[in-house]
Amino acid sequence: MFHTLRLFAPHPNLSDTVNRHIIHSEIEGGVFLADLPPASVLEIQTQHHDYRAVIRSENSVLISGHPEYCPEPVLVAIAGSTWGGSMLKRGFVGRGMRLEFSHPAYRAPITTSCIKEIRECPKHSDAVRSLPRLLV
Repeated sequence: MFHTLRLFAPHPNLSDTVNRHIIHSEIEGGVFLADLPPASVLEIQTQHHDYRAVIRSENSVLISGHPEYCPEPVLVAIAGSTWGGSMLKRGFVGRGMRLEFSHPAYRAPITTSCIKEIRECPKHSDAVRSLPRLLV
């Protein structure tokens, strides 16, 4: 059975800017956390830091990589990715966007710098070790 990829069609009730951002996120690529099984590992490279995220459930992630907020793995709730404003693409980690998550020690959500690259680390095997695959 073949699956057809349904791309976003601009919506007349959204502004041109919002429609442009949504289309751009499809071009740049990324991943919906709900599409990943638990224990999947993502390497997320932003402009300023390299994060490692271990998926626990759809929005619950062990994240590390920021010297102040998460030098060691900490369980956070991923809200999604934003373009820097108040609009959020829920449950999505996308290139060209900023990851937003809730940290148990901070009242306000934490927003990263712009995501440059996202890689899913392969499951380790004694027989085969492959390079991380690029998420599209």
